[in-house]
Amino acid sequence: MNGIVTSAGATLPNAAFESVTQTLANRASPLEGPIAPSAARKAAESFEAFFISQMLADMFAGLETDPLFGGGPGETIFRSLMIDEYGKSLASTGGVGITDSVLGEILRLQEIDTNER
Repeated sequence: MNGIVTSAGATLPNAAFESVTQTLANRASPLEGPIAPSAARKAAESFEAFFISQMLADMFAGLETDPLFGGGPGETIFRSLMIDEYGKSLASTGGVGITDSVLGEILRLQEIDTNER
């Protein structure tokens, strides 16, 4: 089956993925005006945290839990929360170095959008 594989290992058919993507795009609203540099940095850091979490999720996907001290459906839920927190923590302490690049793109796109108005 062709499709998009999620971090949880589920496969979404391409049509379902495109439908979800289009729905989200329709809900997105344009910026009301320029955003503050601190808000742009926070958005860039949040993006990096998400990126790191996705990498870590793939790394943790192959690990089996010790049945003596873990396992079960609860661990699946809490593992994803733990991985999200790992991503946030790593991003806030320097991460993998993409925050500055993403911040530069946000500010560049904001300048283009402001000049077009």
